[in-house]
Amino acid sequence: MKLIVGLGNPGLQYDKTRHNAGFMVVDALASRHAGGQIPRSRFNAITLDAHIGAEKVLLMKPTTYMNRSGQSVGEAVRFFKLDPSEDLIVIVDDIALPVGHTRVRKNGGSGGHNGLSDIDRMLGGDAYIRVRLGVGAVPKLMNQSDWVLSRFMSEEREDIERGIERAADATECILDEGVVKAMNAFNVKLKKPKPERDEREPTNDQQQSSGSDQQESEVNSSPQG
Repeated sequence: MKLIVGLGNPGLQYDKTRHNAGFMVVDALASRHAGGQIPRSRFNAITLDAHIGAEKVLLMKPTTYMNRSGQSVGEAVRFFKLDPSEDLIVIVDDIALPVGHTRVRKNGGSGGHNGLSDIDRMLGGDAYIRVRLGVGAVPKLMNQSDWVLSRFMSEEREDIERGIERAADATECILDEGVVKAMNAFNVKLKKPKPERDEREPTNDQQQSSGSDQQESEVNSSPQG
């Protein structure tokens, strides 16, 4: 069995905030693979049983606050006698990545993330897979805590929604094909799709032609001395 944990803060006041990106990805996975299942409250978390491919998984959203995430994860790991390096995937927000970008890691430091730091402390190490979802860099003159507890702006909505689905895809890839394959497939910079040009919009040649016609018209209509 695999344990898939999305990090976030409980409560409506934190719903859809940047720090709850992990919750959003777990919700996306639940909608794909746990339809009709009734959530259960255990391990200080909301959990759902599901199957992703051939794997039986437990989807989990801790109901502790972010900086106590290790309490929930540690309880579940011990209960199921899991090997964190093989059986645990943690999905987390990342201010070092642009909004909607994903990064898969086999292990590594917390990067100052309080949720990951607490998990590291409770497990006695950082040897577990994590899927990072970018929520954007902290703006200048803004407190980091205020930023991660803010909601996405309207112009970011499309990017984060696409990123949530991509992070869910990455998690599925880890389970189906392994973490190395997922890293190769998802640790790439995304290019924003170019907006489609309105065919009614004049091309450069048309604009230059129009400008020449206008200049000629102005010359021809200028007063004669």
